[in-house]
Amino acid sequence: MGWGSAYSIFNTVADALIEAEASDEVKERALTKVIARLQEDDWDTELDSLQSYRDDDAIVRAFAACDIVWPD
Repeated sequence: MGWGSAYSIFNTVADALIEAEASDEVKERALTKVIARLQEDDWDTELDSLQSYRDDDAIVRAFAACDIVWPD
């Protein structure tokens, strides 16, 4: 059984970066690390979070760097 509550953790961090008007580089670098760490703890709702940020290229790239892509 995976860790579904990580959705809330990830989205809170992503929203904070967006609200702080972080650059795309900062969002991508920071969130790649967050995603990788959450995956180590068996995060199983990655696609739920990715769906929330599909319009943000930097966040999409962070997910892709961790082998998470939106299914076609």
